[in-house]
Amino acid sequence: MNQKNEISGLTREDEIGIWEKESIIKFESDHEAYKIDYLNQYFKNLNLSSCEPDWNVMILQAMSLKEFQDCKALLEMLEDCEYVNKYKFYLEKIPIRPIPAYASDNRRVNLLELYMVIKREGGHRRVTENNLWAVVAKDMGLIIKTESS
Repeated sequence: MNQKNEISGLTREDEIGIWEKESIIKFESDHEAYKIDYLNQYFKNLNLSSCEPDWNVMILQAMSLKEFQDCKALLEMLEDCEYVNKYKFYLEKIPIRPIPAYASDNRRVNLLELYMVIKREGGHRRVTENNLWAVVAKDMGLIIKTESS
């Protein structure tokens, strides 16, 4: 009764075992997807009172950017413009090695704002290829000195 199948080369018992294993894996992945969706929806629908902590703020305050995972997480956060605008104050406070970025008139350049403006214009390559650096500088409120002035 437990002969090998000519096509698969497996016995009927092995085939049933594989089928059961696949159905358990599918059930677990469906369950995991449901759990993630449920939790995301639950936390999204929570009405946080002003006395409860904002977990995003706590996460941003705890970031040190000494670990690769922190850097990766920060870059993923920067992909969401609404998130950046909401937590801009805290993002600017993340302790990183100082990068002396100054405009020609010795005004400090906000690197987070520069990143977001360049992203909005389509990225570094598009800004460079379309010569949009003057637009970026104008959007950031930097003074552009022309050759005639």
